[in-house]
Amino acid sequence: METAETTSTRPYLVRAMYEWCVDNGFTPFLVVSVDSSVRVPQEFVRDGEIVLNVSAGATNQLSMGNAFIEFKGRFSGVARDIVVPMERVSAIYARENGQGMTFPVHSVDRDKGDKAEKPSASTVPESPPKPRPALTRIK
Repeated sequence: METAETTSTRPYLVRAMYEWCVDNGFTPFLVVSVDSSVRVPQEFVRDGEIVLNVSAGATNQLSMGNAFIEFKGRFSGVARDIVVPMERVSAIYARENGQGMTFPVHSVDRDKGDKAEKPSASTVPESPPKPRPALTRIK
């Protein structure tokens, strides 16, 4: 009996959290662990992560597929094409209350083999500085 490989649950959970945020009037934010496969403005990457506002008002042509999240967004007034492989998403949460989900992000280091990076939504500062809700894990 052959066992078929199943698809990842991550894209389905990311889309579900996105819809939950939108349905409740919250602003969905993505935390992305940046590597060479991620296409984002590098000047906004901090400690290997970037936090992206993926609300309807902040994006244009948002597409959340099983493999990639793609959209056009403005950074300091400049339109940019953003491409994020789904496996690089380390969290999605509501800006207003911090509720969301985190995901493990794996990277391959040729000298060390596979290793898991621990996602951290708190390492990327938000502008303008103001109290930021803590990310709450939903189990």
